[in-house]
Amino acid sequence: MAKKNKARRNRAKQLAGAETASQERPAPGNSVLLGLAVVIPIATWLVHPWVLPQGSLPEEHRPPTAWKGAEGDQFSKSPLGFKQQPIGPAPKHLPQISNVQILDFDEDGLQDVIACDPQTNRVLWYRQGPVGTWEEQVLGEDLLAPAHATVADVDQDGDRDVVVSILGNIFPDDSVIGQVVLLENVDGQFKRHLLLNDVRRVADVQVGDLDGDGDLDMAVAVFGYSRGQVLWLENHGEFRYEPHELFYAAGTIHVPLEDYDGDGDLDIATVVSQEQEEVLAFENLGSGKFRKRSLFSTINYDIGSAGLVKTDLDRDGDFDFLLPVGDNFEDLTSVPLPYHGCFWLENRGDWDFAAQRIATFNGTYAASAGDLDADGDTDVVLVSMFNAFETEGNASVVWLENDGQQQFRTWQVADRPIHLITVACGDLDGDGREDIVAGGFNVQYPTERLGRITAWIGK
Repeated sequence: MAKKNKARRNRAKQLAGAETASQERPAPGNSVLLGLAVVIPIATWLVHPWVLPQGSLPEEHRPPTAWKGAEGDQFSKSPLGFKQQPIGPAPKHLPQISNVQILDFDEDGLQDVIACDPQTNRVLWYRQGPVGTWEEQVLGEDLLAPAHATVADVDQDGDRDVVVSILGNIFPDDSVIGQVVLLENVDGQFKRHLLLNDVRRVADVQVGDLDGDGDLDMAVAVFGYSRGQVLWLENHGEFRYEPHELFYAAGTIHVPLEDYDGDGDLDIATVVSQEQEEVLAFENLGSGKFRKRSLFSTINYDIGSAGLVKTDLDRDGDFDFLLPVGDNFEDLTSVPLPYHGCFWLENRGDWDFAAQRIATFNGTYAASAGDLDADGDTDVVLVSMFNAFETEGNASVVWLENDGQQQFRTWQVADRPIHLITVACGDLDGDGREDIVAGGFNVQYPTERLGRITAWIGK
């Protein structure tokens, strides 16, 4: 969510500034190049909304010709009933929640909610009491623009610690202001350790044994702005970590870890969203060595990759990805675009991931997988940041109902709150059906129909 002016727009501005500073008349050849630099982007802009990802997709996965554009998306009302409930206090200002997740943090049998709040620079735990009541506890504060909190027993002492990805600035910034901070659980109190400093904005950290030595290492997505990285942090004990660069590129968002090739070790995946729009994997070769693989790419550099979610969508025993696309943060007034929605990257083995569009939905910014109707299939929930919310009734939350064959029907769950940037699925009320929690991030018009953290409980 660390978004996002396109790096190519930065380069254009830098070129324009350099030209203004120069008092010399450009050579004729330079004039031709300058002309092409103007003509080609304009031509691409006119064409690219309908350009498909590399490796042509079937006709049924293309955006429909009846796409409504700036009118926004409305869908049939979900046949599942949901009770909408705020979690935590009502927003005093325009809320900015960067991440929510559902888990039983204190292992008392009730699902809780962990949230990152860059407006107050805190990581919060909403502990569920008697079902439907929530107690706010602060896990960490004075964390400058936290993007994500990862819960794991980092020091392997039997309790749950929290690793926080620090942006340093919620808005575009290429300064060296990112950090990785560990909140070590010490008898229910959380002691702060700085694990990584002097990097650009950090959007995600995930924890796992990456070199096979028995302790827990970390993978880090350094989003930055026009410069970024994918790192893995080698654990040397005593909260000391050595960074190793795997990839240098701006705009890496998430780094989900899993054994994607089934060979018994953890691989790293990421989505790059600035200079290019691409899903990459780093195949674990053992002993801290990795091989880069490209899993998905597109020549539409404005498609707006907004995250990467691992899930076994077809329940065949391996892990696929959900790729929500619809980030429009580069524009002050964002409009829906016809290629917004969500792709399923199906894992077909041997590092072959087949892209299939499963939804077209304006301004899609986050996805989560869960069985909402308890029929044994994995459904998908999407939330929108940019669905032409000037018009009331346009969807902010949709449910993609899986028919068991990975064909999806889109149902509207809610049209408010609007400007949602993060979503999670989990069974909050213990009825066997997964529920929804989403977070609002309000920096654009309209500044109404707002919500900070909201749950939709299946009835």
